[in-house]
Amino acid sequence: MLRRLERQFEAASARYAEDNGIERDADWFILKMQEEIGELTQAWNKRTGRGRRHGKSEDDLRTDMADEAADLLGHVLLFAHHHDLDLVAAIKRKWRFQVEL
Repeated sequence: MLRRLERQFEAASARYAEDNGIERDADWFILKMQEEIGELTQAWNKRTGRGRRHGKSEDDLRTDMADEAADLLGHVLLFAHHHDLDLVAAIKRKWRFQVEL
């Protein structure tokens, strides 16, 4: 499942970069993860009363948080894909999972 998601995120990211004239060099992949963790943190801060809610409902804030978590996951998978990291093997090794991911 993770490998399939990596390929899907890669295709979408490559299309986005081409359409917008973005060079996805080695720095870009790690910087995008950092950017997304910042956006997830911002969503968390709003949801927990540490940031301005801009009139958003609790459901809207939960959706924002889920969207930012999805972005972060996508960029983690892009980072792994770009650097040819085997996340499935790493998860099995580090977390001792025995199921196919």
